[in-house]
Amino acid sequence: MKDLFEKTRQEHNYDVARAAGIYPYFHELTSGQNTVVEMEGRRTIMIGSNNYLGLTSHPEVIAAGVAALEKYGSGCSGSRFLNGTLDIHKELERELAAFLKKEAVMTFSTGFQSNLGIISAIVGRSDYVICDKENHASIYDGCRLSFGKMLRYNHMDMEDLESKLAYCASLPECGGALIVTDGVFSMSGDIANLPEIVRLAKKYNARVMVDDAHGLGVLGAHGRGTAEYYGLEDDVDIYMGTFSKSLASLGGYMAASARVIDYVRHTSRPYIFSASITPASVACARKSLEILIREPERVTALRDIANYMRESLDRAGIKYIPATTPIVSLYTYEDETAFRACKLLLERGVYVNPVISPATPVGKALIRTSYSATHKREEIDEAVEKIKEVWKILDIH
Repeated sequence: MKDLFEKTRQEHNYDVARAAGIYPYFHELTSGQNTVVEMEGRRTIMIGSNNYLGLTSHPEVIAAGVAALEKYGSGCSGSRFLNGTLDIHKELERELAAFLKKEAVMTFSTGFQSNLGIISAIVGRSDYVICDKENHASIYDGCRLSFGKMLRYNHMDMEDLESKLAYCASLPECGGALIVTDGVFSMSGDIANLPEIVRLAKKYNARVMVDDAHGLGVLGAHGRGTAEYYGLEDDVDIYMGTFSKSLASLGGYMAASARVIDYVRHTSRPYIFSASITPASVACARKSLEILIREPERVTALRDIANYMRESLDRAGIKYIPATTPIVSLYTYEDETAFRACKLLLERGVYVNPVISPATPVGKALIRTSYSATHKREEIDEAVEKIKEVWKILDIH
């Protein structure tokens, strides 16, 4: 028998990056999340965060968290299924259900856990789950945890999706089918073709689930997400989302009909056997939701600053993936170039994220940038100047 730890002693790409001095991960912040942070002792413009509405440093959000900590303590010491349900958990669920125009909401301790818990509970042994190939890793792991069969369709390829649905429909043993898609794809900023997905779902009697982790607070006139953006709020069966982005906290949720929510509450192992969201996190999410409802202009401000970044990149001649969301991904092509770009930008006071294979095809590495409603144009101007400088050094075209 081989030593189980043999794989840990082999050389991996992270070892190579460390040896080359271009390792891009686990940089330490010594300040809170904001448009400008302190990272490893350096003033740094943050364009690599999912703080879309700029609420992580909002005084009302911070005060709400402190008040909940003082009233309820630091944790719940159990799962929602048993002793871990607080009144504020239920209040958050009611408020979010009303905002999303769904009958009910249930909350999970993290966004990743939400996809694990929803998909594994809903997709049974004779069922099929049909996924866009560029869906988030948590969706893939939720599919693996279920007893159903997973089929993947090419990214945003509706003909391929229909072929998978037709295949399922042709099988006498097929129980049911769930189409799962990101609303906003986290690496490219693409928005799912929800109108066509809904049309095909109705044609083949499938159900639709949208992972709106990057859609809530970002898309739609009120920030309700991808379905509101398309005017299809009554046509999506399940919304999944997170509190760690627009709602400036930690946790996740499922929004659906009351009967479906009740079923998942009683059958989802990741939900039943996990401790509930901490009181402070619940309070911060509730206050952030209140601010989003009260100040929908934040959604407009976010859209405007992302568009300003794209216009600035166009003027600078820097190529990026076209999109209309606050995710703007720049081409570096090679993985090593992405790592070097991150290092050089950080040295110049700009933080970005590398996206390399297998998250992208080989030779199509990216720098992922993302924006907040509270970014100032002068911060964007400064960041673009640094990007231009680094792109020239690395000869990226």
